[in-house]
Amino acid sequence: MSFQIHPLPYDDYAPLFALSDDELAAQGARRMTVDASPGTPCRVSLRDADVGERVILINYQHQPEDSPYQASHAIFVREAACEAKIDVGDVPEVIRSRLISIRAFDEEHMMIEADVVDGQRVDRAIETAFENPDVRYIHLHIAKPGCFAARVTRVEH
Repeated sequence: MSFQIHPLPYDDYAPLFALSDDELAAQGARRMTVDASPGTPCRVSLRDADVGERVILINYQHQPEDSPYQASHAIFVREAACEAKIDVGDVPEVIRSRLISIRAFDEEHMMIEADVVDGQRVDRAIETAFENPDVRYIHLHIAKPGCFAARVTRVEH
C-alpha cells in the first residue's frame, strides 16, 4: 500500500489574481509580495514562493464535510504556480522541510488518529496511519501555524 499527496487545483485560484486589492479584501483575501523564503508555501505548486513573487493569502475550507471537524484556515497560492505533479509515495520538499501535523479521518469525517512528526519522517507516518483500515484520508498541516498543507489518499496496488 502507498499514498498520494494532492495539491489544490490552480484553476480555483487563477481568477483571484485579476481582482483589485479592494475586491480581494471583500473576499477576505490579500495580495502579498514575498519578502523571505522559505516561509510562504504554495498549496498549488507545493513549493515555497521565492522572494519577490506575488501570492494571494486566502481562507480555504480544507474540511468542508458535515462533521464536528469542519474547518478552514489561511493558505498561500503563488501567482505563477504550476499545479504540482506528485508521484505516488513522494513527499514534496515543502512538506519534508517542516514540522507536520497528521490528521487521519474515517468515512464519517471523524478524526481517528493524529500525530506531529518531523517532515523527514512524514512518509512513514502516513503509511503507518493507513495501516488502520478505518482511515479513509489524511490531512497534513504545517504544525506551527496550523495551516492546511495537503490532502493524502490511500493508493492500493
